[in-house]
Amino acid sequence: QVQLVESGGGLVQAGGSLRLSCAASGRTFSTYAMGWFRQAPGKEREFVAFISWTGRSTYYADSVKGRFTISRDNATNTRYLQMNSLKPEDTAVYYCAARQTPFGSTIGRDYDYWGQGTQVTVSS
Repeated sequence: QVQLVESGGGLVQAGGSLRLSCAASGRTFSTYAMGWFRQAPGKEREFVAFISWTGRSTYYADSVKGRFTISRDNATNTRYLQMNSLKPEDTAVYYCAARQTPFGSTIGRDYDYWGQGTQVTVSS
């Protein structure tokens, strides 16, 4: 079993930055691919980014490409989502997810474990 805990959310003005963290505990985490998803009020959950278990492969949604960076530190079992140039439309609850395969996916149901989410609010 893997437990995921997100942190780092908060309120920020448009154009600002936040770094989300996802701390993992439980089984060996280094061989899991990781993803970030988000869900805004009244909307479906959407893919944001994923990173392979080696960290060599990353993929981003078009809406965040060039502004967000996903990374991982296998030594500390922590994953990060650096969010720059934030926009009001980035406001959502952000979730990290782990998948028991080397490679990530843009599809939420492909992930095996989920965190509880952290709120990100971007004011205009």
